[in-house]
Amino acid sequence: MNARVLAPLRPGSRVALVAPSGPLEPGRLERAVGLLRGWGLEPVPFPSTTAAHPRASYLAGSDEQRAADLQQAWCDPGYAAVFCVRGGYGAVRVLDRLDVGAMRAAEPKPLFGSSDVTALHEWFAERLGVPTWFSPMVATGALLDDEAATADLRRAVVGPAGPRTWTSPAAATLVPGVAEGRLVGGNLSLLAMTLGARGRPVPDHTGCIVLLEDVTEETYRLDGYLQALLRAGWFSRVAGIALGGWYACSPLAEIRALALELLAPLGVPLVEELGFGHGPGAHTLPLGVAGRLVADDRPRLEVDVGDGSR
Repeated sequence: MNARVLAPLRPGSRVALVAPSGPLEPGRLERAVGLLRGWGLEPVPFPSTTAAHPRASYLAGSDEQRAADLQQAWCDPGYAAVFCVRGGYGAVRVLDRLDVGAMRAAEPKPLFGSSDVTALHEWFAERLGVPTWFSPMVATGALLDDEAATADLRRAVVGPAGPRTWTSPAAATLVPGVAEGRLVGGNLSLLAMTLGARGRPVPDHTGCIVLLEDVTEETYRLDGYLQALLRAGWFSRVAGIALGGWYACSPLAEIRALALELLAPLGVPLVEELGFGHGPGAHTLPLGVAGRLVADDRPRLEVDVGDGSR
């Protein structure tokens, strides 16, 4: 995958705001537009950002509308990037409505989002071969009310480009070592949800560094998600594993014990609390590009992102 896709945007770039999952809370769209304008960009909200599903209040408009917005934003060369404004639930419902041929023919651009957008990150990597940004969503309080998270997203969006190192004060090594490989993963529950889609083989993650995080999940459910992925061979021959935050989940001690029980036996470098996910100060990390995970007394993830403005 070409990391050039993730290079910072030029001042004045038009960027698309789409809602492939859940609806926005009042006032958040206006704040997101103001934030991006403050970075020198020209944000354009698509219809899904203000739409309502005819049945389900947890979806931002119909599946057809959310898929159409995403595809149009991706295929239109007038937009330099696509921002998914909120997670929640619903991205998995648009995957089979996307025109793979049309999206492959389009010039790649950065896609930003996390949580439920993990389903799109996987799809873009496997069907389009395009790297993406795992970032807090621009129309949520988790980003708009968090200066540290906003600053890290801003650097991904407008630069500067170059080598980056991500860690956190709470980061700790569970299995020591150094791993190098392509970054994959995201929200654990979504990775389990998309497993076994019709006609989709289990992804080959040989030599990859896996990133995992989640929100509002109890230990037994995290256990189930990991069991599903492990039994399917999803972790086969991975090079390393980095765990992010487990915001509003069960106590960290329980999740650490689960990781030591299920993931440590894989025998690859394993770190926890690396600072990405749903918690305060969440990092914006690239997926689909080469990285280096160092699991020692200063756990960190190192990536060289971009080579100049798009």
